[in-house]
Amino acid sequence: MTSTHPLYDVLHGRRDVRGQFTGEPLDDDVLHRVLSAAHAAPSVGLSQPWDFVLVRDAGTRRAFHDHVRTERDVFAATLTGDERQRFSRIKVDGVLESTLSVVVTYDADRGGPSVLGRHAIADAGLYSACLAIQNLWLAATAEGLGVGWVSFYREPFVRDLLGIPETVRPVAWLCLGPVTHLEDVPDLERHGWRVRRPLADAVHSERWPTASA
Repeated sequence: MTSTHPLYDVLHGRRDVRGQFTGEPLDDDVLHRVLSAAHAAPSVGLSQPWDFVLVRDAGTRRAFHDHVRTERDVFAATLTGDERQRFSRIKVDGVLESTLSVVVTYDADRGGPSVLGRHAIADAGLYSACLAIQNLWLAATAEGLGVGWVSFYREPFVRDLLGIPETVRPVAWLCLGPVTHLEDVPDLERHGWRVRRPLADAVHSERWPTASA
C-alpha cells in the first residue's frame, strides 16, 4: 500500500548531492529552520551531544577540498579494473560548489558523567548525532535544498582545521545549499557502483535467518 503523505516523498526523494549545487545564497530563515529541525532530533538521555559548525570561508573550504582530493586518490589506489574505472566517474564532494558546509560533531561528555540510557550501549550518543544529521537532511530536502555528506577525510585533519577539541568527534562534513535539481536515481546507482538491495532481503521474522533459509 502506497501512502500519499508528503513525508514519504521527502524520504524517497532525498539525495546525497555532489554535482547539482548552484552556490546561490541561502536565506537565513531557511537555514535556521533546517538547523532547528536537526536540533529537534531525539537523543539518548536528552544529552543533545551534537554541535553544528557553519563553514563559509572559501580558504577553509579549499583546504578541506584539497584534503578530500588526496583521500580520494588514496581510495582509488585500492581499486582495480572495472571498479576503478567506475569510481573515476564518481564525484565525491560538492565542497566548493555548495553555499556552505555544516560540520556536525559529537561530544561524548555532553550530559555526563551518567547519560541515561547509554550505560549498556556506548554508541547510543553517536547514534543520536546521526539522528540529528538525518533530521537536517530531510528538512533541507523539504526546503528544496541539497545536502552532500563528504566521507573522504581524516578526523584529525578536520579537528585541526576547525579547532575542534580532541574529546569531540567530527561526525559529518555536510555540503548544503540550493541545487538545480535532485536526481531521480542516486549517483552510485546511476554510475553502476552498486545495485539497491530489495527490502524483502533486509526483513527477517523473529530471528536472524539461517544459511539454509
